[in-house]
Amino acid sequence: MRRLDAVDRALFDRVALSRLRGTNPWLRGLSHAADHGKLWFGTAAVLGAVGGRTGRRAALRGVGSLALASAAANIAAKQLSRRPRPGLDLVPDVRRLLRQPVTTSFPSGHSASAAAFVTGVAIESPLLGAALAPVAAAVGASRVYTGAHFPGDVLAGFTLGAAAAALTVRWWPRSNDTPPPAGPPPRTAPALPDGAGLSVVVNSGSGNGALLAADPEETVAELRALLPHADVRLCGPEDDLLALLAEAADRAARADGALGVCGGDGSVNLAASLAAERGLPLAVFPGGTLNHFALDLGIESPADTAAAVVAGSACGVDLGLATDDTARRVFLNTFSLGVYPELVRVRESLEGRLGKWPALAVAVARSLASAEPVTVRAGGRDRCLWLLFAGNGAYDPPGFAPTRRTGLADGLLDVRVVDGGRPFARTRLAAAVLSGTMARSRVYHAARLRALDLDSLGDADRIAVDGESLPAAGALRLAKAPNALTVYRPSAD
Repeated sequence: MRRLDAVDRALFDRVALSRLRGTNPWLRGLSHAADHGKLWFGTAAVLGAVGGRTGRRAALRGVGSLALASAAANIAAKQLSRRPRPGLDLVPDVRRLLRQPVTTSFPSGHSASAAAFVTGVAIESPLLGAALAPVAAAVGASRVYTGAHFPGDVLAGFTLGAAAAALTVRWWPRSNDTPPPAGPPPRTAPALPDGAGLSVVVNSGSGNGALLAADPEETVAELRALLPHADVRLCGPEDDLLALLAEAADRAARADGALGVCGGDGSVNLAASLAAERGLPLAVFPGGTLNHFALDLGIESPADTAAAVVAGSACGVDLGLATDDTARRVFLNTFSLGVYPELVRVRESLEGRLGKWPALAVAVARSLASAEPVTVRAGGRDRCLWLLFAGNGAYDPPGFAPTRRTGLADGLLDVRVVDGGRPFARTRLAAAVLSGTMARSRVYHAARLRALDLDSLGDADRIAVDGESLPAAGALRLAKAPNALTVYRPSAD
């Protein structure tokens, strides 16, 4: 180790004595731009704006990888190493940072964040990753050139960041690692030339706080350009979305047309309930943060939905039903109780100030640290649970973080339970989540069922339906309404 340290210091001295014309202002500026991840958050915003679905996935994985690497480098590794910063005697004043860092030197947090973000992007798009790699390398070089780090600090940071990004694949498989969804059964639906008879509501609140939310007025203009005869209306911040959707459903029914919605999964859930109730086909235009339901249908853009509406290409999908003593709720994607509804509640309370994704990160940390398991009654026995998840159709991958469905009309609920009654349940849950081994953990159980009955929700007073946290009480029955909804989707041909 002493020999490595001596080599590292000698390399630093050689860099400090070097003179690279024209690099002083931009290398120091680049180092400053990367402070607190600003450079990478800005890059993520651009990728989300212009990169389509691949760009959005790359940006989200990059930001998640950065957060993981930054925590590992700045909270854990630096506290363990305690390596002093390099001396600045040989570094010219013009190259030094205006504000010198006060934390320990090993590893370089800037380099870890840079490598994590770029590697995360490269996992989703090798081409985008290759384009950003020189920027990440320049950030690492700037940390040595300005005297902030030894070369070994930067190399260790790069290694840590790349490893953190690679680890995210355990929780969130790459898009090409998940099997394509099985095609739902075709269903007859009216072809609507230029959207005639289609009544669409665009929810301006969808994607609020997301990495990148489109301008609602631009979305309205795009839909009107794609389907000039459709009735497209905007739901503003002060409007009642459910009331506007009900009015749109009335107009669609009078025209023997279809109901359309542009928004996230919560908005689509409301529209799906109305469409199924009134026997109307539903046109889903992706406009939220993740658009799980639209993507599982093979819809990646509003143009995909518009083409399906014009052609009359549609399918039948199942609806999940969650019925308790207070109400019956429909879910297109997922139902859950336990730690997840609390996570959603905390996220919703913070996202107005922090934005959706930072709020979600804080909510996950708080929930795992402070939440307690809930006790429900099933089969005449009390059961202590951290989480009960039910997917409307089979999801992949197994474990704590399912991301994509392989079927939308299989008649089954994908039920997953995390047991809270075993010894050291919280520690075992955290270890399984962090290591990506939840599917093999003894606290985890999974089954495919047509229905599930709970005699009592016990102390579980909230549930989550398609990502929305709601109050609940009494007994609960989870079931399916097979092929209950007709949805436009691109032709499989």
